[in-house]
Amino acid sequence: MAVQCNSLPPCYISKPSKSKPIFPFSANHFTPTHRTPLFLNSNSLKLSTHRSVSLSLSLSLSLSLSLSLSHVHSYNGNSWLWDVGGLKILVDPILVGNLDFGIPWLYDAAKKFLKNFQLTDLPEVDCLLITQSLDDHCHLKTLKPLSQKLPNLRVIATPNAKSLLGPIFSNVTYLEPGETSEIEAINGSQVKVRATAGPILGPPWQRPENGYLVTSPQDQLTLYYEPHCVYDKNFLEKERADIVISPVIKQLLPSFTLVSGQEDAVQLAKMLGAKFIVPMRNGELDAKGLLARLIQSQGTMESFKELLSRELPEAEVLEPTPGVPLDISAPSKLP
Repeated sequence: MAVQCNSLPPCYISKPSKSKPIFPFSANHFTPTHRTPLFLNSNSLKLSTHRSVSLSLSLSLSLSLSLSLSHVHSYNGNSWLWDVGGLKILVDPILVGNLDFGIPWLYDAAKKFLKNFQLTDLPEVDCLLITQSLDDHCHLKTLKPLSQKLPNLRVIATPNAKSLLGPIFSNVTYLEPGETSEIEAINGSQVKVRATAGPILGPPWQRPENGYLVTSPQDQLTLYYEPHCVYDKNFLEKERADIVISPVIKQLLPSFTLVSGQEDAVQLAKMLGAKFIVPMRNGELDAKGLLARLIQSQGTMESFKELLSRELPEAEVLEPTPGVPLDISAPSKLP
């Protein structure tokens, strides 16, 4: 099974199997409570199980990748475009304007790569996937014009984003952690999207944001994506994922963890039995403002690889280069 990011047949989501953003800089936003991760965007990654499955990754804009079970493109920040079994899934896009949470004096971030990329440059998309309700994942400057361009676009999202997505999209499936939706491509293949529990971005009683497990047709390949490396260990220890897309370098404020990584990313990959880890580069934005000056990084790509080699030596780290396809192949398994 091959998946591509650039040219895929249209597809539609069929039935979910089960089934107000807060101030963005609250303490709970920054403090991880180990929960679930999910998907990615990349350009060309080739894997095989019993049959040939190709995946591709390419980092397009800044710090996001797009991963699909054949082609993955990353765009900017947390933005990805995945091609899974012929289904093109756009993830947390930030493609129009800056990222500022509505308070640019405090934080204002611009694309670091592919600065001239426009919404009109986006290839055909079959589904929009939203992990969180805050501006760095549910970016209304991008989503409003996207909804005008693709008014019938199928959307899968966290229920926390309902007040933002409801007024602009008409075909939205909200998944609670543990719920699954099946997406059917025009060729009849089925892609499963299962929500997992991500970070709590408000008071302790608030619903967690989402991560996702995305499984290709015939269960050939599963990828896990959650953009903060925050996950529920009790939930995920029962799951498996061939590919994990996760931050690996921590982003810290004084006394707060904005984005986890390093040893937490290693334990995540080990728990899921990952064969490939695609690092997110959430901090690679041209940012200014008071908050931007306070954010510090902890750890490096090299230190992550060292930690991973001790705990999961057979896993491979796939580092994407912005705008450059990343091709990976795995030997076929014997029947």
